[in-house]
Amino acid sequence: MLSVNTNAGAMVALQNLTKTNAQMNEVQNRINTGLDVAGAKDDGGKFAIAQRMRAQVGGYAVVRDSLNRTGSVVDVALAASEGISDILIEMKAKALAASDVSLDSASRTALNEDFKALRDQISKMVSTAEFNGTNLINNTVTSISALANDTGSSTISIPDENLSLGGAVVTLTATASFASAGTADTLAGTISTSLDNLNLALARLGTASKSLGIHGDFVGKLSDALEVGIGNLVDADLAKESARLQSLQVKQQLGVQALSIANTSPQTILSFFQ
Repeated sequence: MLSVNTNAGAMVALQNLTKTNAQMNEVQNRINTGLDVAGAKDDGGKFAIAQRMRAQVGGYAVVRDSLNRTGSVVDVALAASEGISDILIEMKAKALAASDVSLDSASRTALNEDFKALRDQISKMVSTAEFNGTNLINNTVTSISALANDTGSSTISIPDENLSLGGAVVTLTATASFASAGTADTLAGTISTSLDNLNLALARLGTASKSLGIHGDFVGKLSDALEVGIGNLVDADLAKESARLQSLQVKQQLGVQALSIANTSPQTILSFFQ
């Protein structure tokens, strides 16, 4: 039936052209964003899963920062502890030399001055072994903790190692010195005990630093795996979308022509009234 009021052919052609245009907009958005699922309306299920995974990735970024920060505190403490160990070894040598009863008084006094200078250096190292306001070897904190997971429900705790003079590890007092061979010999024994204690503290700090590094590597790999998973869920296949775009461009041109042809149909009615 031919009618000037209703053009069914044009309606169908317009519907198909509108659908093609919508598909082209969808493909162009995917090409522009690189995403197959850019929002909840594209695929609510996939978008929800991707958002949850993005939250995990963001959480693990915070965990990595926490691990790095705590690791730096431990590494600074470890470096200071190794320095203190070297100083104690040198102090022990000074004390042993001074314990020689055949040594003259002037030489023992000179050794004592070196000994006291090294002793004071330990205090300086302990007080300055700080990172980000935290010192793990001067007895100002009981322990420090780093986040271990993205929810904050798990942490890695590192206990304090008090290396202050006169403490449980370095038993040598802050006023230790010698004026006689006997006192020097006693101090040499005290330093040996301090070195044994310090070696244990060094082992604990070294293990803590290594564990933080291992966990940091694990968190990095886990975060990368989540990033890949998100990409698998929402990333667009651009090669596929490029091919689809070319196909839709052809369909759009054909749709325009079909609509043009359908719109000319009512003009044939004029031939009936000539």
